[in-house]
Amino acid sequence: MRPSPATGVVPVVRTRPAEEGSERETLTGLLDFLRATVVNKVAGLTDEQAFSRPVPASALTPAGVVRHLAGVERFWFSIDFADEDVPWPWTDEDPHGSFQPGDGETLAEIVAGYTRECARSRQVVAAADLDDRAKGPGMEFTLRYALAHLVEETARHCGHLDLLRESIDGQAGE
Repeated sequence: MRPSPATGVVPVVRTRPAEEGSERETLTGLLDFLRATVVNKVAGLTDEQAFSRPVPASALTPAGVVRHLAGVERFWFSIDFADEDVPWPWTDEDPHGSFQPGDGETLAEIVAGYTRECARSRQVVAAADLDDRAKGPGMEFTLRYALAHLVEETARHCGHLDLLRESIDGQAGE
């Protein structure tokens, strides 16, 4: 696929997960399908569109949703599950969100950051068993729980991206 002329964000191929796979294949397949959906939902937007607030009652922007999801990937897999020494994804002013992109950020940079976090998360998941417990201080959850949670959270934010994108340029669908 070619990069969007507007932002340089390259749409990615989405692969439906196996309907008769193992538990790991099902969870990781669903999550990868949703991760690709996130990228494809913002491909084709200009930076101006991606940073706009098309739903007046909400502060959500497409770029902000993708930026938040990058933080969620880092928080759940790299920080809490694997206890890796990586920077905290959120600020003291916004301790669990990071929906607001920083000054000067572009959509292409935000999507590239999200893609890098997803790749790092895949490495963490590949190196562990579903029953392995999180290594972060005070964390009790299993990898199975983290995967299920990320499927839920990413799916929810794909719904937000659907509404935002349709409000910006009428594009709807998968």
